Amino acid sequence: MTAFLLSVATIWGVACITPGPNTLLVIRYCLTAPRRVAIVAASGTITGTLCWGLAGWLGINILFQAAPFAYLALKIIGGLYLLYLGARIFLDLRRAKPVADVETGRIHVPLATAYRMGLATNLANPKSALFVASLFAATMPAGTPFLYGMAAIAVMVALSTLYYTALVALITHRKVAAAYLRARKKIDIAVGMVFVGFGTKLLLSR
Repeated sequence: MTAFLLSVATIWGVACITPGPNTLLVIRYCLTAPRRVAIVAASGTITGTLCWGLAGWLGINILFQAAPFAYLALKIIGGLYLLYLGARIFLDLRRAKPVADVETGRIHVPLATAYRMGLATNLANPKSALFVASLFAATMPAGTPFLYGMAAIAVMVALSTLYYTALVALITHRKVAAAYLRARKKIDIAVGMVFVGFGTKLLLSR
């Protein structure tokens, strides 16, 4: 199981650091609202990750049992989607703009609103469902024990929690926020290369 969990951790770790709506929402709260607001918004996003993980794993497990040939189709779709993510990142580099400027003022945001925003931003993105499906297709062939699926979800939630904890702690400091924004292009290039690599490996695997 160790190798399996390392594979899941690697793929999901890359997904966590990929700039997207969830990360941008938390960064915005970090820069414009009290830290607790960003923490609660991140908690909503992590809850969404748990929901996608459970839905993706249980749905795919049932699908593979009923129609084993679906694994091949999902593997192809998943591989193409990972390649698409990598290519999209490279294409977006040309028109990438700074995420935000460090502001002195802090706006008031109810904690319930911050949680709902974090959860809704995650669940409203249909790409999240397809990415989770791609992750499970890449790491768990048909017949994988149920325990492995639950372990994968636990790894996803744990990594997301660590990522957002570090993100909030860092971005709430002005100098680190500015450094993050300056390094965003380099991070995007590295992430794009990793997604292309995983997508190619998935398509060529048997």
